[in-house]
Amino acid sequence: MFNNFHEFLNILPLVILGAGILISLVIEMYFGKSEKILPWISIIVFLGAAFYALLTVDSVSVVMQDMLATGGNVNIFYFIFCLGAAVVSLLSIDYLKKYGTYYGEYYVLLQSSVLGMMFMAGAKDLFMIFLGLELMSICFYALAGINRKRLSANEASLKYFLLGAFATGFIVYGIALIYGSAHTTSINSIITGFSSLKSNILFIAGALLFLIGFSFKIAAFPFHMWVPDVYQGASTTIAGLFSTGGKAAAFSAIIATLSAVFSNAQVHNLFEPYLAVIAVFSMLFGSIVAISQSNIKRMLAYSSIAHAGYMIIGLAAGNYDGIAGIIFYLSAYTFMNLGAFGIIALIEGENESNLDINSYAGLSSRKPFLSALLAICMFSLAGIPPFAGFFGKYYVFVSAIKAHLTWLAIVGVFSSAISLYFYLRIVVLMYFKDSSEEIPFAKSNTGLLAVVISVLLVIVLGIAPGTFISLISSFL
Repeated sequence: MFNNFHEFLNILPLVILGAGILISLVIEMYFGKSEKILPWISIIVFLGAAFYALLTVDSVSVVMQDMLATGGNVNIFYFIFCLGAAVVSLLSIDYLKKYGTYYGEYYVLLQSSVLGMMFMAGAKDLFMIFLGLELMSICFYALAGINRKRLSANEASLKYFLLGAFATGFIVYGIALIYGSAHTTSINSIITGFSSLKSNILFIAGALLFLIGFSFKIAAFPFHMWVPDVYQGASTTIAGLFSTGGKAAAFSAIIATLSAVFSNAQVHNLFEPYLAVIAVFSMLFGSIVAISQSNIKRMLAYSSIAHAGYMIIGLAAGNYDGIAGIIFYLSAYTFMNLGAFGIIALIEGENESNLDINSYAGLSSRKPFLSALLAICMFSLAGIPPFAGFFGKYYVFVSAIKAHLTWLAIVGVFSSAISLYFYLRIVVLMYFKDSSEEIPFAKSNTGLLAVVISVLLVIVLGIAPGTFISLISSFL
């Protein structure tokens, strides 16, 4: 399986996480105070895997009988997943206490879902993508309903499961058609034979079914119907994980399987019409419908649909600039969205109170530091420079222009202009409106630390985007 010890070291992030899951299971079974130990075990495991992945980013290889890639942008995805999950773990410590819903399996499920994401990002075989997808999805279905005392959480879990299973059916059928026409599930073999496969109608049908299935996972229009209810019903910290890690993992799988598109200038025309259409509808639908939302989690859910549309522009472009732009965008989006959901989790009261957008009126006079952090997240989500969100959009729009899809970039700019309204509405309420009622805040030092880390990363990515985009581009 491994030619040398060096290759084993390359998959050490996966080994670290797998060991962390086993250790967490033992602690949960045999220690009475596991709720105090498991969060920190999870954070240590995530940070260890994240920074080891970053340190070994140059160790590019393919292991496990050519089924798993390591190093390069795969390790960058590992870093995004694990650091994002560490932030979610920090946010969860006091959030779970607030609702009295600590269950031992919470952190085990969290670690297992991230392991699934990592399998998807490194996959060099369609079955490896499916394995990672199912591991992540099953954990997500359980995490959506982890707060089982709330009916809305049970509803969110069931809706996510039913529609997720439906989407998986598309993916499995797509893989079956691809295998039937290509006689292999190896992504490298499919790329090698793509010039002959692109004229095979069964192969094209399979690839489209595969893309449609993942359109559910990235919450693209018209496969978005699960998003608002799941984000609203699930715990706020978990909704943050769904909108960031889950979306990034799905995009990593799409990027892995569309490699032929980016290595052959003539192939992208096969999928460009589908990708361009869902990009346009996702951007416009998400931005327009978000305006009418009064619940801040539903507003961010529709915002998530719009952001999926922006990232799909990079896929429609079908060039390496688009892929580099998507990876940068996912990095920025992960931390600006986790920052926003983290602040919502801190402000949220018992029984899902303080989730109305009007609850944020006058927040700056009571919590000036928290308001400033939320304002930075909103500015970045809106794409206002010099924050990371602006450069994420800039890179994908430039890739579209280079691919002669200028009209698609123009639609993206128009959608961004629409989205300014609902993002800046939060800032206006916080700084220019008075509160009609006093909101009690539960103090959470760990939660505040998680938000500060997220916002600092958004600022750093905005200050030095060229450094990160150069690192990504060097592995394409």
